[in-house]
Amino acid sequence: MSALFSTAQLRGLTLRNRAVVAPMCQYSAEDGFANDWHLVHLGRFAMGGFGLIIVEATGVTAEGRISYRDMGLWKDEQIAPLARIVDFLHSQGAAAGIQLAHAGRKASTPIPWRGGFTETEAEKRALGFASWTPVAPTAEIHAENRNFTPPHALDLAGIRNIVDSFVAAARRAEQAGFDTVEIHAAHGYLLNQFLSPLANKRTDEYGGSRENRMRLVLKVTEAVRAVWPSDKPLLARLSVSDNRPDGCQVEDSVVLARELKARGVDAIDCSSGGFDGGSIAPVAAYQVPFAHAVREGADIPTIAVGLLGDVAGAEAIVAAGQADFVALARGALDDPNWAVHARHGLGATDYDLWPEQAQRVRERDRALGLRSFQPT
Repeated sequence: MSALFSTAQLRGLTLRNRAVVAPMCQYSAEDGFANDWHLVHLGRFAMGGFGLIIVEATGVTAEGRISYRDMGLWKDEQIAPLARIVDFLHSQGAAAGIQLAHAGRKASTPIPWRGGFTETEAEKRALGFASWTPVAPTAEIHAENRNFTPPHALDLAGIRNIVDSFVAAARRAEQAGFDTVEIHAAHGYLLNQFLSPLANKRTDEYGGSRENRMRLVLKVTEAVRAVWPSDKPLLARLSVSDNRPDGCQVEDSVVLARELKARGVDAIDCSSGGFDGGSIAPVAAYQVPFAHAVREGADIPTIAVGLLGDVAGAEAIVAAGQADFVALARGALDDPNWAVHARHGLGATDYDLWPEQAQRVRERDRALGLRSFQPT
């Protein structure tokens, strides 16, 4: 039996397999609202057999978005379009997750493919353009001359508002029907900024020591777990290493993962990097060691991410206990049916993971002698 296509249990949630679609920003929302693009973009992965599909980084406040075209969940009106997506994912047998995020000092940036704020006045009106001053642990820009804006430093009232905003967004995610939420504490965004000495220069109880730098993400986790249903799992995404010698290291994230587990987090989504100057070679499966280290060091299920489209390699990761789940982003974009294809590649002779509407694939395979119909 395939390890990758075995079922998995996280609290009361049963996943049909361990293939996950990682959050992918689409820069296609207006005023934070999901639309038909998001429905089709995410729905095709459910039709393609993935077990869990996690919606892109979704701003818990308007100013917490990476760009003005990011999704949001800071007001009740944003619930219904997301509920429509959740219902479709469920109808295809997939579980639905959403990544709750605040970009901090990496907010208010341009749409990536534009290369800068190049919108005409007409485009600004059509696209719902907005720009704003970001917030951060301290008033230091992420990087100079790269379309980032100098941020304001959060005071204690601002920090309390961040916690409250994550809680409010989690409540809305529950109303939308999501099976899990993922707290985004990676990639140099706000919670990661508090965690890392590269961005956190505070001298109060939220800065300095590792214990102090962990304080905000632990407060957010406690508060979200308190309102998130006890039978639904809670995930957290970490940059396990900042990939810089003066930043957070694997051992820091192992300590953090233990604390997150103690506060009710059920799995850690293990990525890395996010700060200017970080360096790691992006080759196939390059972040799997991070997932393995956290899994072993904190005794918690992990999700491996990072160029994992090779089917045999993904199977080996789960089978060897290097991670409990394998997540694809770019690989899923390239092949939305990766999961059904991978299952055949690992020896499945049935077509049960395909949608009913796609069962003619079996007829084609029979006619052409493909997959399980290959001549012996």
